[in-house]
Amino acid sequence: MSADYPTALVADDEPLLRRSLIRELAEAWPELEVITQARSGNDAVAKFEAHQPDICFLDIHMPGLSGVEAAQRIGRRAHLVFVTAFDSYAVEAFDQGALDYLIKPVESRRLDDTVARLKARLLSTEPAVGTQALLDALAARLKVGNEADNLRWIQARVGPSLRMIPVEAIDFLRADEKYTRVVWCEDSGKRSNALLNTPLKTLLARLDDEQFMQVHRSVVVNLQKVSHFVRNENETGSLHLRGCEEILPVSRGFLHLFRQM
Repeated sequence: MSADYPTALVADDEPLLRRSLIRELAEAWPELEVITQARSGNDAVAKFEAHQPDICFLDIHMPGLSGVEAAQRIGRRAHLVFVTAFDSYAVEAFDQGALDYLIKPVESRRLDDTVARLKARLLSTEPAVGTQALLDALAARLKVGNEADNLRWIQARVGPSLRMIPVEAIDFLRADEKYTRVVWCEDSGKRSNALLNTPLKTLLARLDDEQFMQVHRSVVVNLQKVSHFVRNENETGSLHLRGCEEILPVSRGFLHLFRQM
């Protein structure tokens, strides 16, 4: 381990978000070398064992092992930074010196603070205290969060105001680089849209799977708003919603969901 030229692993199953964090780290900490990347919790553990980086930046929500479960396997062998779309995971444990976190989208000021703390920890010869207990507490909190009730409202900032959107009013959600675009129908019948800081996959995990269906890697649709489905010649499809001009793509991997339509 070198405090002057430390190494890092960045784990996130969304390539755009992974590359974005790597670019931001390069600006905030030029001496840090990202020597490996991972797209799942299992991949993160394997890459850590192979490369032994000094620092691991772990997305909390990943397929297979979560970022917290991956961190439990890595333990005290690396400095850990969690990346999450929800500040509800930024519990008291994060501020006790052993762990750190970043909220998506990453703000430069918060990243600078995290970098400063990591540099201090790299210079310290004392091992982190109580890391495993903190990780166990986070894993338990994450499990409770996953078992929570489905979302009933989604908060979105529209201009200067914060809107509370009932999920039943949502037409669809679509990944838009680091954000998620939500389109919904107002009481007046007008269609509105806004960008959310929360990744699509995180929202999907909290939506009722009997009402919302993923039809494309970047699209989740409210089934109650579907008008009709059209099968295309190239083994894809198009989904039409009532009162909505935008036609949504259905990719080959999700085509089987519409065999009865």
